[in-house]
Amino acid sequence: METNITNLLKKTLKESIDNKEIAGANFMVIKDGKEVFYHEDGLADLELGRPIARDSIFRLYSMTKPVTATSVMMLLERGDIDLFDPVSRYIPGFKNQRVELNGELVPVSREVNIHDLLNMTSGLVYGGTDKAGQQTDVLFQKLGSRLYGENPMSTMEFANLLGQVPLSFEPGSYWQYGTSADVLGAIVEAVTSMRYGEFLEKEIFEPLQMKDTGFWLPEEKRNRLAKIYQDDGEGGLKLYAESHLGIGHQMDRKPAFESGGAGLASTIEDAAKFTTMLMNQGSFNGVQLLKPRTVQYLTSAALTDRQQKGFDTWDSLCGHSYGNLMRIMTDPRQAGLIGSQGEYGWDGWLGAYFSNSPQDGLTILFMIQKKDAGTMAITRKLRNIVFSTL
Repeated sequence: METNITNLLKKTLKESIDNKEIAGANFMVIKDGKEVFYHEDGLADLELGRPIARDSIFRLYSMTKPVTATSVMMLLERGDIDLFDPVSRYIPGFKNQRVELNGELVPVSREVNIHDLLNMTSGLVYGGTDKAGQQTDVLFQKLGSRLYGENPMSTMEFANLLGQVPLSFEPGSYWQYGTSADVLGAIVEAVTSMRYGEFLEKEIFEPLQMKDTGFWLPEEKRNRLAKIYQDDGEGGLKLYAESHLGIGHQMDRKPAFESGGAGLASTIEDAAKFTTMLMNQGSFNGVQLLKPRTVQYLTSAALTDRQQKGFDTWDSLCGHSYGNLMRIMTDPRQAGLIGSQGEYGWDGWLGAYFSNSPQDGLTILFMIQKKDAGTMAITRKLRNIVFSTL
């Protein structure tokens, strides 16, 4: 990459760290399958002065979701599932579901199916003021309260209990971000008779040599986990050290609940192997995880006009649609950043981020640990520099 561009990227990232927006980050650009830029700056641990490194481990949170969608595509390709299978076929708690209509709970007009889960059109939510949201919050509190106890909640128990929570809307009638991916993890367990983490390890992480990715960290890796920071209200950063969405903060024990929506930790290098596999139409280093047609389906927008109205409430994703747990750029003219049609990816609650643009042969990966980050201004600034010049 040209020196002036690399200098601009380094300067822009340094300013964000100097302004105390983030503590530290690493950033990678891959063009036509080759790494053309990598840079790390700032600290993984402000208190100890430990710098971010190439092998720093980050909690992915929702950047776990595309991995989960990939695992479901593997089952689809093998003929193990049909996307219109009702969820209750695999998770009995989803039988006899109810939906909230005008404040009343009534039986659903049709059952939630796997297709609904992949596209967040299931009516399952992440909290909120309606009955669905309130009861989901209560369930997450229960999950959290048992996290370190004698009887922690498993992936399947969580999914079964979630099935008994009312839906926020009729399946397929709208779009809302929520817990669908956690249920998909439980479906993988039901179909394969393996723990979800075991399936990912055997079918995705081992073949791709993603040696630092998983639902928990053995002792020898824990000193590489980046700390989480939050705004301190005075223009600085302070430590954030609470568990969130049933994910143990330290990731230092094998969890009973392996969250398909939020549970993985990884490095930028491992994440790059996964994104490269998708860019390569399902193969990486001679290993084929998915067939090209399946990847094409996985990375396509899937929402109907009616469902898109829900997604359109997400202001920062103008010009995008959604499908299989990822955003897909549908109209670059409307987007609030420079990009190309068909570009796809996702981010996480703490700011882990990836974007694949097949049209440009371009992948961007950004790793930070900042509470409530998602896609930050700094993320968009860095990618605007890259997309405008490469």
